[in-house]
Amino acid sequence: MYLFIVNPNAGNGEGRRVWNKISKQLRRRGIPYEHAFTDSGEQAHTFLQDRLSGQETWEAVGVVGGDGTIHSLLPAMRHSGVPLAVFSAGSGNDTARGFGIPRRTRAALEVLFNGRPASADLIAVAGRSTLTALAVGFDAEVARNVNRSRYKKICNALGLGRLAYIIGIFHTLLTFRPGPLNVDCDGIAHRFESAWLTAINNVDSYGGGLTICPDAKPDDGVLDLCVVHDCSKLKLLLLFPTVLFGAHTKFSFVTMLRGRNITVSSPIPRLALGDGEDVAATPLNASADPGALQILRPMSDVM
Repeated sequence: MYLFIVNPNAGNGEGRRVWNKISKQLRRRGIPYEHAFTDSGEQAHTFLQDRLSGQETWEAVGVVGGDGTIHSLLPAMRHSGVPLAVFSAGSGNDTARGFGIPRRTRAALEVLFNGRPASADLIAVAGRSTLTALAVGFDAEVARNVNRSRYKKICNALGLGRLAYIIGIFHTLLTFRPGPLNVDCDGIAHRFESAWLTAINNVDSYGGGLTICPDAKPDDGVLDLCVVHDCSKLKLLLLFPTVLFGAHTKFSFVTMLRGRNITVSSPIPRLALGDGEDVAATPLNASADPGALQILRPMSDVM
């Protein structure tokens, strides 16, 4: 039996469209399943926790939605032993991107039926779990502004989810000011006098495909960090096109770090978003949670 959690409003209605395709295939193949539509992360988590604690044996939990929908289910999925299957229907879809899961619904269904469960780490912060990345500072403000914007819905309707984040960068530049930041990485202290952002990643991309930590791997028990600091607004703008390809790491105002336990503090409180959702603010402690999740990946990615 398969269990599906569906956010019908994800991606400006893309969630419902994707689910219609999935359910049609399930019925055609005669595959037993149960599903629930959810209006909020809290509702989705409560439902999933209840179903996983029952007597039914679940082959997998399929999530139809974006990174935020997946994020809300992590507390119930963590160490449950039930693999997660991802069906992209959001704006960023960095979970699918980070685990090589195809965007096309039919191809993602093949991963559900023929993929292999693989262990994945989580990021533990403020008593919560994050799967893809923890954004602190400018990038977090960009994500918050995008989530609250009208242009996000327009971009989703046009199938241009990444464009919403690019617009959000210019939007956020109008108000954000860099400041001092301290990062402790496995006991080694780093001081930045004028930091823009700190990305703490489990996968290589965030923000709809920005390859901020190109060497990050979701199953190595280590978190990858990118700190952008001591640069002008113009340099920051010139940085972002290079992030699309992970070529930004060569700049002198970009510092790349790796570690299992991370502390970030600042005299200026900075917002922290995990998987695009509000999770904390500085000062914060983040650590790798090795092998906490099982996720279905294409066979070619786990052979």
